[in-house]
Amino acid sequence: MEQFRYYLRVRYYECDAQKVVYNANYANYAGLATTEFLRTLAGWDLLQGDLDFMLVSQNVQWRSPARFDEVLEISVAVKEVGNSSLTIVTDFRSAGKDAVIASAETVRVLVDAKTLQKVEIPPELRRAFEKGAPGVVMDHAGYLQLDDFVFS
Repeated sequence: MEQFRYYLRVRYYECDAQKVVYNANYANYAGLATTEFLRTLAGWDLLQGDLDFMLVSQNVQWRSPARFDEVLEISVAVKEVGNSSLTIVTDFRSAGKDAVIASAETVRVLVDAKTLQKVEIPPELRRAFEKGAPGVVMDHAGYLQLDDFVFS
């Protein structure tokens, strides 16, 4: 199944003197792509509503560097839905290439937005997570052309 994809262009300030992305920025990229993924879940306002997610853990593995001005294709998929937690896998590729250059596995817990107390994931939201956002693409890099899409 095709996963949600998010495109971004690496900015100069995200890199070291050799124009290689600082490792810590992959966590920022994963958070950004996950936020955009959450926006796509129809019927749920997980950014301004009564529910929120708190980061519990994140493990990032790097395979090769990303560089200044490179466009990254970031895919987001839900790996596991627990009682109150959600495990998300984020894979990073150079746009247009198959090789994964880095991966992040992030565990977030659902909380009440006001009290920050952990809450159980409602059944409808669980189904939305399990479905994901296959085929949804967000391009903040201006990488894709309209010719790349099929409209029905």
